[in-house]
Amino acid sequence: MVKIKIEHLNIWFDSFQVLKDINLEIYENEILSIIGPSNSGKTTFLRMLNRMNELENGFKVNGRVELDQKNIKMLDAQFLRKKVGMVFALPLPLPLTIFENVAYGARIHGEKKKKNLEKIVEQALKKAYLWEEVKDRLNTSAFKLSGGQQQRLCIARTLAVEPELILFDEPCSGLDPISTAKVEQAMLELKESYTIVLVTNNVKQAARVGDRTAFFLNGELIEIDKTAKMFTAPLDKRTDDYIRGKFG
Repeated sequence: MVKIKIEHLNIWFDSFQVLKDINLEIYENEILSIIGPSNSGKTTFLRMLNRMNELENGFKVNGRVELDQKNIKMLDAQFLRKKVGMVFALPLPLPLTIFENVAYGARIHGEKKKKNLEKIVEQALKKAYLWEEVKDRLNTSAFKLSGGQQQRLCIARTLAVEPELILFDEPCSGLDPISTAKVEQAMLELKESYTIVLVTNNVKQAARVGDRTAFFLNGELIEIDKTAKMFTAPLDKRTDDYIRGKFG
């Protein structure tokens, strides 16, 4: 089932066109990996899905983006960002305790009961593969966590507001291999309940977790296909060259 439908999407910042006539569909309960060299439009595409580009000066857009067959331009931005959560490249914990970091979004959206918040926090931390590591120190500062733990805390904070779509923008760029494996394991489990879009410069990571992969180059969608097929028999030579590391 189609979760996101994108038709003839073009994006500019001032006079520079970042994305050029993008057309694709994102399916429910899949991980779509997006690869491509720097300045290919990957992050701009990701930020379009929850309208974060609108916060930037000089932003212009045309085309259509639908979430569950509804034009996202017509949705309240706060409502959209609750449905479409985002995890950034650098973990950004709040200057609060571990518990309050995860509970923050639920509080903002009106949840006040302590028992409900405790349940929300526990479930979110379990889904992010962090509960067992922090359950005995929920009232300590989030800044005392390692970088990998902080990233999984940010995933838990995103999950606590019950999104339907989760956007990952280079979530493992600063993490060691063990922390990266834990984040990837969390993503693979989360796709049972969520739709995931992953922007990554690590083609091996895209191959490990993506059900499908899209290759962007100079603002264009060059190719999108099942990951296994793309990494063994891409249709476009530019895709093959990028995957093989001939440029990037």
